[in-house]
Amino acid sequence: MTIDWTHFTPMTALTGGIMIGLAAVILILVNGRIAGISGILGGLLTPSKGENTWRVAFLLGMVSAPLIWVVVAALPAIEIDTSTPLLVIAGLLVGFGTRMGSGCTSGHGVCGLSRLSPRSLVATALFMAMGFVTVYIVRHVLGGV
Repeated sequence: MTIDWTHFTPMTALTGGIMIGLAAVILILVNGRIAGISGILGGLLTPSKGENTWRVAFLLGMVSAPLIWVVVAALPAIEIDTSTPLLVIAGLLVGFGTRMGSGCTSGHGVCGLSRLSPRSLVATALFMAMGFVTVYIVRHVLGGV
């Protein structure tokens, strides 16, 4: 295994991680809410009084970030090496998994682990394990579908 030094970007990854962590800390300190994207988006589907404004603001911030980035630098090229039906199936499976696991990678992996939640530790370990299994199956069993 070798490192692709052209695409190795530790400073942007570190900066992004710090920004995600700060956003999670601010949200929990100001609103007492966990920055789990599936929970934030799901909360808009069953709206309750006083909850929509911060949820919409959070999601708009996520969507607008790449638009703001374009002012500073070019967006990286996006390459999708799989079929649309496979992407749709993968998206549905991820959505199903977040419902079964009562949260997503941001809720469990970022916020839950930082709160030392045993449930989040198990969920994050399962997310990672299933990711490893999926990559192995797609690349080595199915031959890179």
